[in-house]
Amino acid sequence: MQQSRTVKIWDPLVRLLHWGLAASFLIAYLSEDDRLTLHSYAGYLLLGLITLRLVWGLIGSRHARFQDFVTPPTQALAYLGDALRLRASRYLGHNPAGGAMVLALLLCLSLTGLSGLVLFGAAEFSGPLAETLRGLPPRWVEPLEEAHELLANLSLLLVVLHLGGVALASLQHRENLVRAMFTGYKRREAE
Repeated sequence: MQQSRTVKIWDPLVRLLHWGLAASFLIAYLSEDDRLTLHSYAGYLLLGLITLRLVWGLIGSRHARFQDFVTPPTQALAYLGDALRLRASRYLGHNPAGGAMVLALLLCLSLTGLSGLVLFGAAEFSGPLAETLRGLPPRWVEPLEEAHELLANLSLLLVVLHLGGVALASLQHRENLVRAMFTGYKRREAE
C-alpha cells in the first residue's frame, strides 16, 4: 500500500515550478544569441516562475515554504560536510544544503533574468525597460552583455552542483529524488 510507506512532500505547484524553471532556463541558455525571441520569452517565463515560487515560498504547503528549509549558513555547511563523509541525516523536505541551493538558484536566476531585461532594453530597444534605457550610452551594452553571460554561466554551474547534490543524496539515502520531484512522494521513514 503506497500511502503507508510513502508520504506526499512536494505539492503539484512546487513540482510544476521546479520543472518549469528547469525547462525555461535550459531553453534560454541554449537559444542564447541564435533565437532572440525564443530566448527573451524563456527569460520572461523564468522571471514569472521565480515570482510565483517566491510567493509560494511564503504561503504554500509546508515543505514549499522557506521557513521549512532555510537554515543558517553554518547548518548548511555542516550538512554538506556530513554528506561528503556519507553520514548526512535524511530529511523529508529539503536538507539544509538543498535549501541553500534553492536560495542560491533563485537569486542567481533572478539576477540573470533581470540583467537580460536590462540588456534587451539597452541593446535591442525592446522589452519593458526599452524606454527607460533608450538614452543609455552604447558603451554600456558590452559590459551588460558580459554580466548577463557571466550570471547565466554561474546559474549553469549551480544547476550542475544541484544535480550532483541530488545524486549524492539519492545514493546516500537510497531513494530516487528525481522521481520524488515528479510524483511528489518520498519514503516515509529511513530504512
